[in-house]
Amino acid sequence: MARDAAVSREKSTGNGAGDGARKQHSLPDKNTCRAVLAKMMLIRRFEERAGEMYAKAKIGGFLHLCIGEEATIVGSTQAMRESDYLLSTYREHGQALARGTHPNAVMAELFGRVDGCSKGRGGSMHLFDMERRFLGGYGIVGGNLPLATGVALQCDYNETPDAVVCMFGDGATNQGTFGESMNMAALWKLPVVFMVINNQFGMGTALERHSAVTDLSKKAEGYGVPGSRCDGMDVLDVHAATTEALRKAREDRQPQLLEAVTYRFRGHSMADPEEYRTKDEVEEWRRRDPIASFSHRLVEEDVFSQEDIDKLDQEAIATVDESVQFADNSPFPDLDSLYDDLYVLGEQVRGWWSVDERSPEPHRGEREREAGRVPHELAEAGAAYAGVGEAQERKRRQRQTDGSQAETSGQMRDEEGGGD
Repeated sequence: MARDAAVSREKSTGNGAGDGARKQHSLPDKNTCRAVLAKMMLIRRFEERAGEMYAKAKIGGFLHLCIGEEATIVGSTQAMRESDYLLSTYREHGQALARGTHPNAVMAELFGRVDGCSKGRGGSMHLFDMERRFLGGYGIVGGNLPLATGVALQCDYNETPDAVVCMFGDGATNQGTFGESMNMAALWKLPVVFMVINNQFGMGTALERHSAVTDLSKKAEGYGVPGSRCDGMDVLDVHAATTEALRKAREDRQPQLLEAVTYRFRGHSMADPEEYRTKDEVEEWRRRDPIASFSHRLVEEDVFSQEDIDKLDQEAIATVDESVQFADNSPFPDLDSLYDDLYVLGEQVRGWWSVDERSPEPHRGEREREAGRVPHELAEAGAAYAGVGEAQERKRRQRQTDGSQAETSGQMRDEEGGGD
């Protein structure tokens, strides 16, 4: 049933036509076509390599890939101004790359390294790049909607021309934060576009089984937020729909709900056995692969040759190769930095905001750097035993800190217990 419904939605997505007919948008100029295709290829190759690195245990925690959703990501971000803000979900590697965060910084973040865009402290689900106004990366389903509403309030309050795009999955439309955010955005007439990336499944639950309303573009009408729908497998359709939604949000001060109907070709995460869908269903959607479809049209209309397409793909692969090497060479964050940048620190409210219990003498986490040698040695030994970090790199940094070549007993444990 889920498969039939998914295919039915795919056929009826055609820009609201309802008869299965898809509108074909005119191609942009050649340079724009190149930029769009190059971004989609970079995201695809980056995600494929991230999956490989996860299998090699280079990446810890969870990993959510966006393979299949490249048109939705690139089409929407291309419609944004540089000064606009973007908030996304935990499936956000592509969004960071599309906004211009360097692939080296994104891969290093996935590796948990200090040169990552969140300094190795966020990992896959918490990418962040303030310079490009990419405000994350959130691990909580629907948790970014109220935050996006607040950012939009800031834009309105300060009377800037900026707008906000908030992306979330179809499952997040069932969260309480969805209704609360829609109501406030409509009430205060905020410049925000809420974009549902409807990839057909909330984790492993098909849309028909988790939402009474399956046309998600209509789900905020009762709150005063009008909706529209676009073909999330067509980068030009996503771009056109997002451009119009942003215009209405920015100029008319009317928040918008935009549903991009798409499909993820991989499981929810790397641990997903995908027992909730058939290979035939995945294969049917793969026939509309957004990169292959756009490439085919560019060749068919003599914008690029197949050799040009292949060259762009090779460039994407080379860029990703470099990012893996960069991430591998980047050090892990210093263990003493474990409690840096905590939200609440200082003397204004007294108390222990964090407690480090890795040594016989528990101490305030915020004073980790003052804890002395024994806690430091024990922390290093524990990290080495758990296989976290690189023993040689930590030893080198320790020597620099100590200002001597003497090897401490902790360093000896580091070597012996290291799981590298």
